[in-house]
Amino acid sequence: MMWYLIFSKIYEKAGQRMCKECKDFIKSGSKILDLGCGPAIITKVFQNFFQAEIVGVDILDRRIFPIPFKIINGKSLPFSGNNFDAVLIAYVLHHSQDPIVLLKEAKRVTKDKIFIYEDLPEGIISSFFCKLHGFSFDKLFHNRDKTTFKREKEWGNIFKNLKLKVIFQKEVSSRLTPIRKKLFVLEK
Repeated sequence: MMWYLIFSKIYEKAGQRMCKECKDFIKSGSKILDLGCGPAIITKVFQNFFQAEIVGVDILDRRIFPIPFKIINGKSLPFSGNNFDAVLIAYVLHHSQDPIVLLKEAKRVTKDKIFIYEDLPEGIISSFFCKLHGFSFDKLFHNRDKTTFKREKEWGNIFKNLKLKVIFQKEVSSRLTPIRKKLFVLEK
């Protein structure tokens, strides 16, 4: 938990930027699921920005904010179909055991859109830092599932096979990070 507290201001600032990137697609008062919410810093920012009813889920409880929360097994979501207006998946899929299963579940529980932020191992430098990130995350947090990254083309094929339509995408890398980052807005 201390790790998240140390970097909470950086996460808050990132969350504010993410809200601005998503504002054309999320209505105020929406019901949002944050799939893989971690410390719930970004969850709280989305809750405040969109005046949203928000629920966080993760395989472990690492929250530093008291948001509505459920522990999940990483394979299924304990919600009925079409329960949320949107699902946010921020830098989570590369940490999951089976990202395709999680995307199927996200599709099942959303009425409309899925917002995915993901690191892409595109190019030598980004690929190197993705590997470094994966290795350090797995060691630091004792991650039971090995961190793996997919290229943009691989994600595109997965989205197509799941019949998820990419309605918007944007490069969201900052000058401060050597990792290529992308936002995908998907519609079911």
